[in-house]
Amino acid sequence: MPDQPHWLRGRVAVVTGASRGIGRATAEAMAQAGAHIVIAARGAGALTELAAAIRESGGTATPAPGDLSRADDVDRVFAIAEELGGATALVCAAAVLSKVPFIQTTLDTWEQTLATNLTGMFLCCRAAFQSMERAGGGRIVNLASLSGVYGTEKFPGLAAYNVSKYGVIGLTEAIAVEGREHGISALCISPGAVDTDMLRQANPALKPGLKPADVAQLIVTLLDQPMDCLSGANIPLFSNR
Repeated sequence: MPDQPHWLRGRVAVVTGASRGIGRATAEAMAQAGAHIVIAARGAGALTELAAAIRESGGTATPAPGDLSRADDVDRVFAIAEELGGATALVCAAAVLSKVPFIQTTLDTWEQTLATNLTGMFLCCRAAFQSMERAGGGRIVNLASLSGVYGTEKFPGLAAYNVSKYGVIGLTEAIAVEGREHGISALCISPGAVDTDMLRQANPALKPGLKPADVAQLIVTLLDQPMDCLSGANIPLFSNR
């Protein structure tokens, strides 16, 4: 039986937080599946390097550097995607983390964390939703965290980060409800210990059970399947290997 083509093949996809970690691995995996990836993050140099690596591997990628907590930068990223045909896939992986005791958490730290992790995701999802509505459908995967899942043990010093990730899950549920009539599906993945700089910052003693490529492959697998029945779901990833 012949292999079925990837749903991603020939589509325009935006990946945020693409300069490192899960975002970078996801951009590479989605490009291998045949999507034209618009890679977005603050680091222009890292995006240029990633785009070149994707092209050398036979994929296609367009760098779109910017601060995704800013509405004008998000508009510019999705204008680039629109010039390529319009985004029908979005993976939001951009996030920041500041480890500081709750009583020492400044308003600036709180606002900057939520601006990137939650407001930035809202802005990207809203822009993608508009593009997908015009196209007759699309698929969104948002990266949350076990830090935002009820009943899981939390690390100290991450109040702002934890709250932002709770918000990501709620945002995804809201998008799923309103996207249903437009053929737009949205789901959330909440990884635990993934081998990234962010994990080492959050808890240097914790042994990672997952690699960024593991999460990236799951994302591609999910995007390649009909997501209607999963829309609105949050998928926690526990691993102790």
